[in-house]
Amino acid sequence: MILPVVVYGHPVLRKVAEEIDEDYKGLKELIDNMWQTMYKSDGVGLAAPQIGESIRLIVIDADVLAEDFPECKGWKKVLINPIITEFGEEECNESEGCLSLPGIREDVKRPTKIKVEYEDENFELVVEELDGFIARVVQHEYDHLEGKLFVDHLSPLKKRFLKGKLAAITKGKVSVSYKIKTA
Repeated sequence: MILPVVVYGHPVLRKVAEEIDEDYKGLKELIDNMWQTMYKSDGVGLAAPQIGESIRLIVIDADVLAEDFPECKGWKKVLINPIITEFGEEECNESEGCLSLPGIREDVKRPTKIKVEYEDENFELVVEELDGFIARVVQHEYDHLEGKLFVDHLSPLKKRFLKGKLAAITKGKVSVSYKIKTA
């Protein structure tokens, strides 16, 4: 089932998400719904808070980015209860967008390398060191679990320039090809 994407201004996007375990009711169906929602919305990743669920769950399929970012090739994963345990020192600016912030794209400075621990859909522990754009994608989605959005990484001046667009998103005054949910 395709779910509405929660947009800027909804309080669930500012909450720190809760950990889950294998007994979480309806988890398989929720993961399936998240995949469907992400693909219908032309997203690369989707965090559970973006569909109104304040739990530590992310789905990512970055394979569509592989032509420009080879490290994304075949990277389709479910991340349950992820924790970024290390951030590299080198940083770079890249353009980011977000299904919860439709119509906004900005350069965001992030570390180029991370180490992340998470459980897969079978609750098997996975530890990965990620480099390049896939590290950015994971950091972007991970921010959602921490109650953060990519615009939080922008300078105060940039945020002021976006104030009108953010206000419009809060009111649902955006044109998107997917269902959205406001506060």
